[in-house]
Amino acid sequence: MSSTITVPLDNEGFLLNRDDWSEEVAVELAKADDFEMTEQVMQFIREARSMYETDGVVPPIRIFAKKQKVSTKDLYDIFKKGPMKLICKWGGLPKPTGCV
Repeated sequence: MSSTITVPLDNEGFLLNRDDWSEEVAVELAKADDFEMTEQVMQFIREARSMYETDGVVPPIRIFAKKQKVSTKDLYDIFKKGPMKLICKWGGLPKPTGCV
């Protein structure tokens, strides 16, 4: 599958430089993972980025889900696997701790 992402990524597809992030990049990163970006997912990404800017850390999934007024199960239903990892990956954030 060809991708139009022209920003440098690490071997797992995370941005090497957070300043390269934009919503367009997020859409392309999701597409590269065979995921169709939705407004809901983009809102999760915006919120995670905001929390990261405020706290300096990626929020744990339970705290993130509670702030979004969704359950962790809801997040897993949307993302299928590793919701915070994907939110961080597509959101240009560092890989969450506890993610392997």
